[in-house]
Amino acid sequence: MDQIPVEQLKGVGPRISERLQRLGILTLQDLLFHLPLRYQDRTRLQPLADLVVNEEVLVEGEVVDAQIAQGRRRSLKIRIEDGRGALLLRFFYFTRAQVEAMRPGQRLRCFGEVRQGPQMLEMVHPELQSLERVVDRVNGLASCSVTGSEANSATGQLAAAPANPESSGRLTPIYPATEGLQQISLRALTDQALDWLQRDPSALKDWIPTSLTAPLQLPALVDALFLLHRPPADAGAELTTSLLDRSHPAFLRLAFDEMLAHQLALRRLRRARSAQLAPVLLGDMTLRERLRAQLPFQLTGAQQRVVDEIAADLEQPQPMMRLLLGDVGSGKTLVAAMAALQVIEAGHQVALMAPTELLSEQHLQSLQQWLEPLQIELAWLSGRHSGSERALILERIASGQARFVIGTHALFQAEVRFAELGLVIIDEQHRFGVHQRLSLREKGEREGRIPHQLIMTATPIPRSLAMSVYGDLDLSEIDELPPGRRPITTVAVPDSRRDEVIERVHAGCRAGRQAYWVCTLVEESDALQAQAAEDAAADLRERLPALRIGLVHGRIKAQERAPVMAAFKAGELDLLIATTVIEVGVDVPNASLMIIENPERLGLAQLHQLRGRVGRGTIDSVCLLMYHPPLTRAARERLDILRREASGFRIAEADLHMRGAGEVLGTRQAGAIQFRLADPMRDSVLSLAARRAADRLLADWPEHVEPLIRRWLGRRDDYGQV
Repeated sequence: MDQIPVEQLKGVGPRISERLQRLGILTLQDLLFHLPLRYQDRTRLQPLADLVVNEEVLVEGEVVDAQIAQGRRRSLKIRIEDGRGALLLRFFYFTRAQVEAMRPGQRLRCFGEVRQGPQMLEMVHPELQSLERVVDRVNGLASCSVTGSEANSATGQLAAAPANPESSGRLTPIYPATEGLQQISLRALTDQALDWLQRDPSALKDWIPTSLTAPLQLPALVDALFLLHRPPADAGAELTTSLLDRSHPAFLRLAFDEMLAHQLALRRLRRARSAQLAPVLLGDMTLRERLRAQLPFQLTGAQQRVVDEIAADLEQPQPMMRLLLGDVGSGKTLVAAMAALQVIEAGHQVALMAPTELLSEQHLQSLQQWLEPLQIELAWLSGRHSGSERALILERIASGQARFVIGTHALFQAEVRFAELGLVIIDEQHRFGVHQRLSLREKGEREGRIPHQLIMTATPIPRSLAMSVYGDLDLSEIDELPPGRRPITTVAVPDSRRDEVIERVHAGCRAGRQAYWVCTLVEESDALQAQAAEDAAADLRERLPALRIGLVHGRIKAQERAPVMAAFKAGELDLLIATTVIEVGVDVPNASLMIIENPERLGLAQLHQLRGRVGRGTIDSVCLLMYHPPLTRAARERLDILRREASGFRIAEADLHMRGAGEVLGTRQAGAIQFRLADPMRDSVLSLAARRAADRLLADWPEHVEPLIRRWLGRRDDYGQV
């Protein structure tokens, strides 16, 4: 079916074909593997007294009252009751005829999301079915675009729907969609593809032998697809629950197939890389020994272990591709500096790429402190460099005068040329796209040899997950913090206690300590975050006139921001007000208090990163999470985890369970591994089985490898080329 175009289905003309292409659907196989995101359970009526906010449910009740509310926004409010409870149905688009149709005594069946209204629970624009006639969303009673038989209700006319969506007794699949392609159309097209498959099951080849799936008690591929797209009408409570939470064997079969395809792609990439060449970088240890001698501390055992692993890789004629995992404050930058010195000893250049200008600045400052006493010339290239200054930096890089180059996305630009690039260090790699990382590697290609790569992440990742997502990379883990670090006490307080918090800051700073005050906003906007920080600075300067207060945010130019950061680090400022730009790289041992405003708006990983700015000295440190009540259940859970846990790895694991691997790792933006169905945390047992099955398939059925990769990844396996 991978050769049968979707245009062969009834109703697929040029316009529908173009919309399907936007979803990556070109063939009948693509359509069958375009799986439901979730299911709506319209099989069971929920009593109105048992409704829970945010749940999608099917309810039935008798109209008690229907009236037009003239408020800030005109709306039709229909109150229904079922003898045990009541619910308000609210519509913003309606006609007089529709109001008159909602007469008292009429029984309605409704499907929608339960929300907390001003006076009582309500549904906004639910799908309606009268027990006398069907209403297909009075848009009346709906605001979405419709086609065909749905058109009458879009103009506000009550119309009989072609079918009763609840009468089948089936779970209703909800597919990933696109503009102009509604769920009803996707279900109709999928029905045609399933009919085709039922007539000719051999049209869809199962590339995984039964001997690999049977021990896992997984169903046949065709059976799994039928059940996932069209759950049986007689599904009991257990089956319904397992489909809704994706624990059903049919889901597990497809998740296994996808994980196996990824493992095969990663192994193919690893094998391809072993055939590539890289410069052999031995070094003579002189620079590394001099750096060790000038450090006021010794490397931890974990740091030394990772330094040795990287050194061994750099001495090989194949390119290193190593992922360095480490918690906040574990010393990843120093490990990278030791690797860079080995490369420089061997006569090559090093490039370090960071996702933001501020982070690249902070790397520059750390590296200058360590490397300038060794007479190593560094260069910093960012988007703000221009004109003659930029030309001079480019000349130093191209001539090889600059041995260590730190930069942002500016390093990708065509005019940046290296003399002999031996190592590329990528920090926070998930923030870069595939082609950007590939571009930087290509810049270092010389005589068929490509640079080694070291990838660092400040997001601690459980090893089992890293093996699934970054299986083509070698893993190093700094699982030990430097000695002397004190635990950080984390406390959540409501913003109604803001005055007490400000007094706590005042007392701490008067006692000789320093503090951070971090401002956050819902909107991903530098301008709005900057304004919030400036407003907070104005308020705190007025209320704390005795304190020396600084301000940094993303809208302040780098040359203006640097002296503020330097003053704070030197102890010349008591309080630093900032946005989340300070989440990584800032190291001020005397800073022992952090206030984070509206922490409920941030994810666990980012909160942990921010908290890691304190607790860097021998002083007891405190992080106050000043939230705005009421908290959602998820936000309360995040703050509770942060209060309980100090380990970044345990926090990351909790974050992964809450949000899924794609969200936490940022792979949706990076172009790296994207799982359509599988979740490496939820399906960790399958992940191990997939790695073992990959070995068997490569050894015994190598001809099945390519079609299986193509089925699940298409062309997306090029992520491993960087």
